[in-house]
Amino acid sequence: MSREARTKTQQMRVAQLEAAARQARQRRILTIVGTAVIVALIAAIGFVVVKAMGGDDGKQGNPVTGDVVPPKNLDDSGAFIVGQADAPVTVEVYYDYMCPACGAMEQANGDELDRLMNDGTIRIAMRPISFLDRQSQGTQYSTRAANAFATVVNDDPDHAWAFHMALYASQPEEGSEGLSDGEIKDIATSAGVPSDVADTFTDNTYEQWVADTTKKAFDSGIQGTPTVKIDGEVFDGDVYSKGPLTAAIESAAAGK
Repeated sequence: MSREARTKTQQMRVAQLEAAARQARQRRILTIVGTAVIVALIAAIGFVVVKAMGGDDGKQGNPVTGDVVPPKNLDDSGAFIVGQADAPVTVEVYYDYMCPACGAMEQANGDELDRLMNDGTIRIAMRPISFLDRQSQGTQYSTRAANAFATVVNDDPDHAWAFHMALYASQPEEGSEGLSDGEIKDIATSAGVPSDVADTFTDNTYEQWVADTTKKAFDSGIQGTPTVKIDGEVFDGDVYSKGPLTAAIESAAAGK
């Protein structure tokens, strides 16, 4: 190899080494930046969750300020039960009608829960709470929706499940004013609730019951919504995809 060729070869090697060094530096920078972004996102998400849960000021819902009037047709634990009494599996759900995570769960698993209830596999213990009232610009949407549900439970329990599903089908965005009283009434009547029952939603008969059940839920150890229990055990799997919850329920039923 001539001297000129050797020089060119050495120059090429130097250029390759420099290029490799630049790529390594770029990868390190991207890794550092990416890690910082992830950490920032986790911190931001954590802050939002804590704020929504009331961790910023210790509040978990509206205080009980008057007489608690529970609706009729609850079980001894204070839940409203839908489904066959002899169903082998009990699925207990804590939810807030403003909660977007609850809406995502309903979208993914609502039809499955409905199917499993109708085929006699599960009975569902429904526990509405209202810790997200502050996320509806002062309209107290979580309480108003839960009060409406309690009214239907008391006066027209056969349509309570359909009304519940319809509320989530029309769920407002968190941070909005929520649905108006008129819109809640229209959803109820569309789900089969008689107009004379829906007309009493604004009496707020069960507002204090909603506040009381919210307090009791958090006092019992509930951390947020949605919380799903299968035969009393918290389900910690994915409730935002169709499949995992159904599989867990069917596994519990198979063991009976």
